[in-house]
Amino acid sequence: MTDKISNKKVVMEANVVNEYKEEVKTWPQVLTIIIACLAPFTNGVLLTWSSPFIVKITEDKVNYNITEDETSYFNIIEPLAMILACTLVPRLCDMIGRKNMLLSITIPQLSAWLLTILGTNVYLFYGMKFCSGISHGIAFSALPTYIGEISTPQVRGSWGCLFISSMYFGYLVIAIVGNYFTIKQTAYIFLPLPILFCVLFSMMPESPHYYAMKGMDEEAKKSLRKFSRKKNVEADFLEMKSDISRQLSEKKGWKDLIVVRSNRRALAAGIFLRISPSFGALTVFLVYAQLFFEKAGGEVSSAAASIYYMGISFALNLLVVVFVIHSLKRKTCYIMSSLPSGFMLILMSVYLFIDENYPQIDVSSFSWVPLTGMILYQIFASYGLAVIPTLMLGELFSASIKSKAVSVVMIAFGLSLLTANYFFYYLYSTFGLYAPLFVFGCCNIVSTVLSFYLIPDTRGKTLEEIQQSLKKIKQSSDGH
Repeated sequence: MTDKISNKKVVMEANVVNEYKEEVKTWPQVLTIIIACLAPFTNGVLLTWSSPFIVKITEDKVNYNITEDETSYFNIIEPLAMILACTLVPRLCDMIGRKNMLLSITIPQLSAWLLTILGTNVYLFYGMKFCSGISHGIAFSALPTYIGEISTPQVRGSWGCLFISSMYFGYLVIAIVGNYFTIKQTAYIFLPLPILFCVLFSMMPESPHYYAMKGMDEEAKKSLRKFSRKKNVEADFLEMKSDISRQLSEKKGWKDLIVVRSNRRALAAGIFLRISPSFGALTVFLVYAQLFFEKAGGEVSSAAASIYYMGISFALNLLVVVFVIHSLKRKTCYIMSSLPSGFMLILMSVYLFIDENYPQIDVSSFSWVPLTGMILYQIFASYGLAVIPTLMLGELFSASIKSKAVSVVMIAFGLSLLTANYFFYYLYSTFGLYAPLFVFGCCNIVSTVLSFYLIPDTRGKTLEEIQQSLKKIKQSSDGH
């Protein structure tokens, strides 16, 4: 207790000495985030690799001889591998550091492309998808934490969304490249990217929070100087050190994720934010985009429609990063996103139900509905479902339980992807394309209602301020 009071006193004295604070330069934080997001760009390419190539693989009986049922396991193996990675990655982040953990993503990404180059049978492609899932587990577990710890609230609010924007750029690029190149040619094109990321990111600093957690005070100060370009970071360091010491002094067992009300509320929000987009069709549509447009028909070819869809998705996410996300509360963004997204899915479901089950009804004049509906869905999803979950993952949890909480949240995310992919394929193959759209649309409407109760506001707050706001919520609910 005496040490905490002493630390706070030193912070106050340091603040008095530094009445005129040096201006914090944000460009080092932005540059680091841009370089770090080369990894999720490759993940985006790997995740939606199935979209342009499932059709090619199943139709090419000379080189591959793979059935559509066999390819359905692509999107089951990937989430399973991610779940496996997420049981280890958050703990490894605390052991070897956020930076080293992110650098290790080079191994599964390189392996994925090498297996694609060598791929002549379905089992090598299963291996490729397994490596892809491992890389997703590393990126989703480690990168939001790293970005949250190295950036100011303003930078985190705007540039923290670049994680998702870079993935959407990957979706767009693979949709274009996959339309013009073969499977092996595409793998050769993307093979150098993990190496480029490894070289560039190795020159970036480690998180100052990690150094402070390990008692490496001088390294923490050096990291703060690099990220802020300030000569005197003593006050910032002491404040950060005091906040982390307080958080680490809290209960940190597995049961405390549930027993401590503030932890429980953060965990509930984290799990909800990670699983609701999966059951809101976000990832399913990205993975099966070309298949969806092919089955739905329309005047535009499935390959071209997929490119349009990915291009609009990327453009919208860039606009969200620049203009929207730092201006509105996280909860507001999510509610305004999930509700209209749900209605749009149900509308498309009605069109497809009539088209598939009532051939006597002429719907040819409405053939524009699938592409237009998907684009409108992506417009609504872009400022909520697509960005808020990843942005908030690095904000919600106290340092004392962060590794455990992130593990639980990401395992839930992997299970939701696995379940959503299975249900999509089952409902689509059993009833038709309208069935999964209707179910996912209803899930979005349910998510809208739950958002009112589960999502806290973190906009414009430091990591410590977020923890204190959760404590206040606890106190008010306890009647104090």
